[in-house]
Amino acid sequence: MTSAPRLNSAPDQPGGDPDLLAVRAAQSDRAEFGRLYRRYLDRVYTYAFYQLGDHHDAEDATERTFMAALAALDSFRDEGSTFRAWLFRIAHNTVANVHRTRARRRWQPFPEGFERAAPDADPAGLVARADEVREVLRALETLPEDRRQVVVLRFADGLSSAEIGEVLGRSPGAVRVLLHRALRDLAERLRH
Repeated sequence: MTSAPRLNSAPDQPGGDPDLLAVRAAQSDRAEFGRLYRRYLDRVYTYAFYQLGDHHDAEDATERTFMAALAALDSFRDEGSTFRAWLFRIAHNTVANVHRTRARRRWQPFPEGFERAAPDADPAGLVARADEVREVLRALETLPEDRRQVVVLRFADGLSSAEIGEVLGRSPGAVRVLLHRALRDLAERLRH
């Protein structure tokens, strides 16, 4: 598991599912699922971490996501959706279950450190970077759930608008509008 998720941006992917051959191989031989696991482990963990804010809960949610995906792999069909969107739908549901469990417990863990310092790192720069990350995460936490989800899925996990639509049950156009509003709200919160 990575201990320091990083935000990145990925453009929408036109065309078919780049994972289809690997999925077909894994459906025939479960040992082949390892390739998909390695490809998406960091992305699913990053999504869970940004949604849950706790390293241990994110690891647990990631494990549950991949176990559920492996168990349901035969149900995946190439019918306009990508494997990545299907996998993140499972992750979305797993994270929602963790949130429900937390609501019953009424306990929220403190977020762990987001970066490990290199031995020769500039301490002042690390402090400034950590402050920026905390500020963005605090602002992100104040967004409504759907807006927070769309920002994390897009920038932390690199999903396309169509894939986010699959995860959240919305059209790609609705996702783009939601993302635009979320970014506008986030920028406004960061200005204050």
